[in-house]
Amino acid sequence: MLSTEIGSAMEVSTFKSMDSRVPILDANSLSRVLSRMAHEIAERNAVVSDVVIVGVQRGGVGLADRLGGLLGTIWGQPIPTGSLDVGMHRDDLNHRGAHEIYPTRIPFDVTGKTVVLADDVLFSGRTIRAAMDSLNDFGRPKAIQLAVLVDRGHRQLPIQPDFVGKNVRTSPEERIRVELKESGGDDLVFLEKT
Repeated sequence: MLSTEIGSAMEVSTFKSMDSRVPILDANSLSRVLSRMAHEIAERNAVVSDVVIVGVQRGGVGLADRLGGLLGTIWGQPIPTGSLDVGMHRDDLNHRGAHEIYPTRIPFDVTGKTVVLADDVLFSGRTIRAAMDSLNDFGRPKAIQLAVLVDRGHRQLPIQPDFVGKNVRTSPEERIRVELKESGGDDLVFLEKT
């Protein structure tokens, strides 16, 4: 009898955790959103050789690679992509625990280029501010454009994206989770309600 009660309790807790996840984008809609974003980037940037894409570690790296691949198909030439860790440029270093360092890989000069910063979720704007500060360590871009998969609002800094996959209004306590194949996920974006 005790094992059935425990089993029932586990099933209820699993159901509650699944119930708190609200799907936003599945694999097909994610693919369509990224294709649209790539076309918007292509329309806005006439000089192909000036465009490079840099993904903000961790969530933006897979997006940068995908956008780079899509733009390469649209423009008929490879688009340089890189990754950027912003941990040492964050303004909350003394409020957080130890920050895990991820590789920064920018195998091209950003000076005079239009850098498209790619990130998965835009929230307060502080990560993007840190990314712009970090990017300046590698040169002086002609322009920086921001591409985000999900803009969830609640900005604390005057930062707005140039290209948005989906706007999702959330409460500050809710979270947006992005799972991509590149990081072992299933190409799924969902809202976690608390």
